[in-house]
Amino acid sequence: MNLLASFESVDRENAPIYQDKPEEACGVFGLYAPEEEVAKLTYFGLYALQHRGQESAGIVTFDKDKDKVHIHKDMGLVSQVFKEATLNELKGQLAIGHTRYSTTGSSHKVNAQPTVVQTRLGSLALAHNGNLVNTVALKEILESRGGSFQTTTDSEMIAIAIGQEVDNGKDWISAAITAFELCSGAYSLTIATPDGVMGARDPNGIRPLVIGILNNKTKRRYVLSSETCGLDIIGAEYLRDVEPGELVYLTEDGISSYHWKQSSRKLCIFEMIYFARPDSIMHNESLYTYRIRLGEKLAQESFVEADLVMGVPDSGIPAAIGFSRATGIPFSEGLIKNRYVGRTFIQPTQSMRESGIKMKLNPLRDVLNNKRVVIIDDSIVRGTTSKKIIKALREAGALEVHMRISSPPVTHPCFYGIDTDTQDQLIAATNSIEEIAAILGVDSLAYLSWDGMLQATREDTKSFCSACFTGDYPIAIPEKVKRSKLILESSTT
Repeated sequence: MNLLASFESVDRENAPIYQDKPEEACGVFGLYAPEEEVAKLTYFGLYALQHRGQESAGIVTFDKDKDKVHIHKDMGLVSQVFKEATLNELKGQLAIGHTRYSTTGSSHKVNAQPTVVQTRLGSLALAHNGNLVNTVALKEILESRGGSFQTTTDSEMIAIAIGQEVDNGKDWISAAITAFELCSGAYSLTIATPDGVMGARDPNGIRPLVIGILNNKTKRRYVLSSETCGLDIIGAEYLRDVEPGELVYLTEDGISSYHWKQSSRKLCIFEMIYFARPDSIMHNESLYTYRIRLGEKLAQESFVEADLVMGVPDSGIPAAIGFSRATGIPFSEGLIKNRYVGRTFIQPTQSMRESGIKMKLNPLRDVLNNKRVVIIDDSIVRGTTSKKIIKALREAGALEVHMRISSPPVTHPCFYGIDTDTQDQLIAATNSIEEIAAILGVDSLAYLSWDGMLQATREDTKSFCSACFTGDYPIAIPEKVKRSKLILESSTT
């Protein structure tokens, strides 16, 4: 969500010391429900979506007096940003919310969302999950029309584009659709207006967005959430996904749908492998069930004799269970996760940093001692965390350590809202599997095949974006932007 799409490195000096996963961009939420305490419902929706972003959070409500907008946003976790008294002040009949992880731009309060702009029809607030790839060209267009920017996010650019179309005489729906035509990239949006809440996905549907039904005593109301877990927490029933290239509008009259562009489904496969919560529903089943199936496929492709199977908490556990079921090798917990470490602002001492993984993951010595271990994880990006985990297992007495990964090697960076670093930082982009195994210090290493990963979805395999594994980007990337992250390929052209 960097305004200039320059993809400069974020300062990670204060980031979690053992984070070595692709980072999700954001979670979005929204609802129209005049009978409910919309701010509190949005708070709990964001609380359920906290895994999608831990740097900032925000809620905007529109009061029954349509000219009155309430907003509160700040840096930190949802539970840190909002208190009961704050939520009580966020009165209104509709709300949208956002929890953010900055993919490339700066992590400062000014960039916290939702972003608000003023139009001739009143205020507009917007929350965005994804990344535009044409921000340089879009910025020039908006500036030529008199647009000015308060943040360094492409999310504000989308809001300004809609506002400019409204000020040119269009209604909310027409303005939004016209603005979307200017945007290239990934975006799932919740947009609040004085009259209702819009939800929209880009024509490829790269980032998820779902619709839920909230039944109350007087009238059926509708909810938007990045994942179904955001519906579950407030007692809403999943209705369906917002379709790629669709805009929905939640108002007093119910829900209206506008298919503004022909779609070509390309849901990010990493949503299913890792990002989305395991209790969220995609393609009519929980992702927990899908991830178990990944483990079963992995076992079929890369069986190894061992005494126990374990997963890297928490994301590797479902696949480890599947691997265990398929092989008959007992599943056991070998690492215990300290779930209260989180994103602490207090940095450990240098000696703690050097001591390895134990601040966040602690091995069970009596479980691992003198055992041949298969350890399952969902991905390896840079390899730094995996190397420390393997070292910890060895020190705990494991005789052999065999690593299995429930996705293919990550060889290409993402431009659509996931922070996967530049290509030269991806361990599989610069090393063979045998070389990676030697770097990590494992007795053997195997990844799930690309075909196995997609077959496990039981869906049309062409309906997913898997560019991080293949380099096949479904949305064209401007050359200057590609060169900024595809460093290895750029150096050979």
